[in-house]
Amino acid sequence: MGTPELSSLDDHRGGPHPRDRTSLLHRAARTLLAAPAPVLDRLIGAPPVVVDGRVLDRRVQALLSLGERLAPSTESARSFDVEVRRRQMDRMATAGMPARQGLHVVERRIGGPGSELALRIYRPFGLGPTPPAIVYFHGGGWAVGSLDSYDGTCRLVADDAGCVVVAVAYRLAPEHPYPAAYEDCLATYRWVLAHARELDVDAERVGVMGDSAGGNLAAAVALSTRDSDVPPPRVQALVYPATEASLDRRSHQLFSEGFGLTRADMEWYRGMYLPDASTWDLPTVSPLRAPSVEGVAPAVVATAGFDPLRDEGMAYAQRLDDAGVAVWSRCYDDMVHGFFGMGVLPECLGMATEIARATGALLRS
Repeated sequence: MGTPELSSLDDHRGGPHPRDRTSLLHRAARTLLAAPAPVLDRLIGAPPVVVDGRVLDRRVQALLSLGERLAPSTESARSFDVEVRRRQMDRMATAGMPARQGLHVVERRIGGPGSELALRIYRPFGLGPTPPAIVYFHGGGWAVGSLDSYDGTCRLVADDAGCVVVAVAYRLAPEHPYPAAYEDCLATYRWVLAHARELDVDAERVGVMGDSAGGNLAAAVALSTRDSDVPPPRVQALVYPATEASLDRRSHQLFSEGFGLTRADMEWYRGMYLPDASTWDLPTVSPLRAPSVEGVAPAVVATAGFDPLRDEGMAYAQRLDDAGVAVWSRCYDDMVHGFFGMGVLPECLGMATEIARATGALLRS
């Protein structure tokens, strides 16, 4: 749903400027990369975290500890002001994911269901003619996230998947609750198919991809196009996706606090995007509750061992597999929600690369 905030980056109120704190976190995180185990142990000041037999990555544990220590005492690092969280996410992006070079990046505006939609299109230099394409839907609990906060992630996906990536700034809650985000994502997917020749991409090899809330939107688009007048995507790549709105899986209880994304966060995001509980079981809201998933696009499903969304993501991968859908599924046991954008850690960067390459391979298969 959302991305964990490592520190509060609220408006300046007498302490270090928020951008200074971002820079501090970035430098501190970089320092962690070269720190030997004894230094990490002193920084964390706690033994390794073990849940369900899984051991939390020690550097991720150090980052979480560092974020708690950098959060200024006069501000709440877990602000429930949506504008504050939007600024937090945009500012933290520079600390989280290095920006790949060697791509041509352009912006477009297209007509959407409710308003004009902004797109950002990423094309790695050196691609052959009519490469595959991925329509990317960002995470952020349907309420935060932007083209800027996901720029580094989309660059990595385009480069490592070897394809064109089209990212969309869909309408956000609470200003635009369900079904606004879903409708915008479906409209963007339709637009890419209709303009494949103009974009110089292969209309028969267009996939959808997203993380967290974006994974939910990608799964919803894949389901709703299965029996529609629009060709379904070639691939659906779902990174720790939200697949049901009930929040009642065991992992929601195990990881309700202390691992970045909390239960309070999820309930807050859900309340903004899905204020009407009667929508919670709709397939375009809770793909796991769909009457059938037979015939949907082949899938890449990545989950994290210390993520509240772990069990529902794994359950969806299993349901797809049981329905005869080809699935590449991987649970990164030592990771937390948000690892896909934590490229500051080499391990996370490697995992993101693996997921992108698996998606590219399925697009070409």
